Amino acid sequence: MEIGVPKETKDQEFRVGLSPSSVRVLRENGHSIFVQTQAGHGAGFTDADYINAGAEIVPTDEAAWNRELVVKVKEPLSSEYKFLQKGQILFTYLHLAADRKLTEHLIDCGTCAIAYETVEQPGPNRLPLLTPMSVIAGRLSVQFGARFLERQQGGRGVLLGGVPGVRPGKVVILGGGVVGTEAAKIAVGMGATVQILDVNVERLSYLETLFGSRVELLYSNSAHIEAAVKEADLLIGAVLVLGRRAPILVSRELVKQMQPGSVIVDVAVDQGGCVETLHATSHTNPVYIEEGVVHYGVPNMPGAVPWTSAQALNNSTLPFVVQLANLGIKALDVNPSLAKGVNVQNHRIVHPAVQEVFPDLVS
Repeated sequence: MEIGVPKETKDQEFRVGLSPSSVRVLRENGHSIFVQTQAGHGAGFTDADYINAGAEIVPTDEAAWNRELVVKVKEPLSSEYKFLQKGQILFTYLHLAADRKLTEHLIDCGTCAIAYETVEQPGPNRLPLLTPMSVIAGRLSVQFGARFLERQQGGRGVLLGGVPGVRPGKVVILGGGVVGTEAAKIAVGMGATVQILDVNVERLSYLETLFGSRVELLYSNSAHIEAAVKEADLLIGAVLVLGRRAPILVSRELVKQMQPGSVIVDVAVDQGGCVETLHATSHTNPVYIEEGVVHYGVPNMPGAVPWTSAQALNNSTLPFVVQLANLGIKALDVNPSLAKGVNVQNHRIVHPAVQEVFPDLVS
């Protein structure tokens, strides 16, 4: 099979769909890989690395896109819509619940669009292709939050770890899944006071075994959210509802009651975000101030550490890519987990969660 790897076009997105080591595995399986020139440069991979692994370097995005299987990292931007075609398989993060325009175009063009974030398997690692980036985004959320709490960055001037005689900063995390857990690990390590709120009592019990008394664990309801958010120096949105828009948990009125210069980092922004006042930003312009609070809403946070994140992503996606390359669309019949990742196929929305978001687009 011919496999295309375009260079990512999202603002400062330096990850790449296939690493040279992944290309080598696919070549060993008899496939031809076409990598757009400098597609891996930002992640530390040169064109020579890809050539040595067996790929062919192509000069244009069109040459990389015009293949049976296209492997990316982020969703196609409007400038790339013209490359989507019937009979093509697209394998990437999509987050369609927050992108009606892309959803409509995928329906029109007939591409089989498989989303990393909805590939689902039984067992504890339920979302195998979302988990590695959730780990990285969770850890980065505190790293970025600490940075923008600095006064020169518009924040309150709070050191999360505090110093003897001065209380540490308070980190409030909405959601105790992978993102929230990883954020808590970093915040605890920095010496901050940490609260996690979640609606899953079993998850809270697990987090108690993990953190003990170092983290305050609260059942997530409106009263607890309101009390915690008002006192937060750093608020992290870590809410995930598979395939759907994240629910709004923090209203504008509540944001108004936060301390001036406090910071919100919403990792759920690529699914619409869980804070009313937060909208998507970019690595070039990552923050804005609204209601006196610093808002950070970069939807591709792991793109900030592409050497780490590109390899972590490839470690998880490669077995599925190999299966798609070997079997084509028949891989969906063989692998139920991969089949659950299909969002749009044969001009129809097929994923139930995306259907619920766009009922008027369901044929």
